[in-house]
Amino acid sequence: MKRSGSADLPLHYGYVPQWLAVRMAKLGHAVAETIVMDFGADEFIRRLSDPFWFQSLGAVMGMDWHSSGITTSVMGALKRSINPHAKELGIYITGGKGKYSRETPNELMKIGNQTGLNGIELVKCSKLAAKVDNTAIQDGYQLYTHNFVVSNTGQWTVVQQGMSAENKTARRYHWHSDGLKSFVNDPHTFIYGQNAGTILNMADKNANSSRNAIMQMAGEHPNDMLAEVNKLVMPRHHDVRAEDVDLKRLGSVLWLAHEKQPKDFEDLLLLEGLGPRTLQSLALVSEVIYGTPARFKDPARFSFAHGGKDGHPFPVPIKVYDETLNTLQTAIHKAKLGQSEKKDAIRRLTEIVQNAENDFTPNANFDKVIQQERDNSWRYGGRTVMGKAKPPVEQQLRLF
Repeated sequence: MKRSGSADLPLHYGYVPQWLAVRMAKLGHAVAETIVMDFGADEFIRRLSDPFWFQSLGAVMGMDWHSSGITTSVMGALKRSINPHAKELGIYITGGKGKYSRETPNELMKIGNQTGLNGIELVKCSKLAAKVDNTAIQDGYQLYTHNFVVSNTGQWTVVQQGMSAENKTARRYHWHSDGLKSFVNDPHTFIYGQNAGTILNMADKNANSSRNAIMQMAGEHPNDMLAEVNKLVMPRHHDVRAEDVDLKRLGSVLWLAHEKQPKDFEDLLLLEGLGPRTLQSLALVSEVIYGTPARFKDPARFSFAHGGKDGHPFPVPIKVYDETLNTLQTAIHKAKLGQSEKKDAIRRLTEIVQNAENDFTPNANFDKVIQQERDNSWRYGGRTVMGKAKPPVEQQLRLF
């Protein structure tokens, strides 16, 4: 196993309102289900181990695009929505924030009993990842959240986060089982001594293999175990700025959605009827599902799907969010019935956007784009933690 990446995030306090939490869970489930249908459960596990993709997923869900809260809120939404369908999807999510992280061993043992996976070995890997990031590697961050996600084949990822009160930032760590295919087919690969049970007692004589593993893992830094090749560092500013976004990629989405219109594309006839604003969101959701790893180097771009609960870059457009959800859920339902045309159209949407980038030159004023979103937010049922969006003053005057 190895650390697959990390993310440094400014601390951001607050809460996720219920109106957003419900939608985040639904969108998270739809994204996961589509990925599993097209690529398998192990691919979803791999995606979660990528800090850039994870941040992009949180942004497209309507969370604050850069803050520490994205970790606990996204993992909480995924756990609530995926676990009831774990057997069907082949994905099991354990752990959480604070006291819920301490339930991880018990949850993993239950999963082991249900699936035939080696629960004891899963627990050990969970605790090793936490031990390395919290104890073996002294980087000033104290862990406060730990999620262990495992597939029905034994592939797993760890998403955990620590806090530094000194510099007021959080650091998220991602771990991935990588080449480990299964704990069932060859369980002795990782068991060298007497079974120490579900308790990792580093002072116990039976925990020699765990002590050796930690020493080996720490000793491999920085070449293998803690390679920071996939390191994401988010800025401290709260607003979304032009330098945070790949303007060529964002611009092509806006151009296709608002100027070309889906009726101009034969491949998108099945999506005709969607307004340009929903098509904009759907294009970004489609990229989260079907985009390659290189497409997620600017997570802030995905906040242009459903804004952010704090109002950056603009309020969450509830009507657009619900229409995007309905389109995606309908496509999944029809695909299960053997009617995959609508889902294929959503997949082709990201291909069309990428093809448009080849000859696209961004010329729109970035701040003007954001202002237009904010001015129109009330039309889309825009909402933040502070309340519902209102029309601009001049618009309010026209209404009376």
